[in-house]
Amino acid sequence: MAKTLNVRISDDIEKRLEDLSLKTKRPKSFYIKDMLEKYLAEYEDAFLALERLNKKNAKYYTSDEVKKTLEL
Repeated sequence: MAKTLNVRISDDIEKRLEDLSLKTKRPKSFYIKDMLEKYLAEYEDAFLALERLNKKNAKYYTSDEVKKTLEL
């Protein structure tokens, strides 16, 4: 089931979105949904990476250690 989301955007972004919408004859919502679909996964991945970096028991390796372990 589709949901509605209200978002505040700057005047500049609204103008750019409006211009794009008029030029392409597509609704602004088309571009908003498209951007969310394309970039949400990237934000999720970034958050997951940050979460892993902040783990107390995380072990970090230097590039030399990785090369040695992988025999590169």
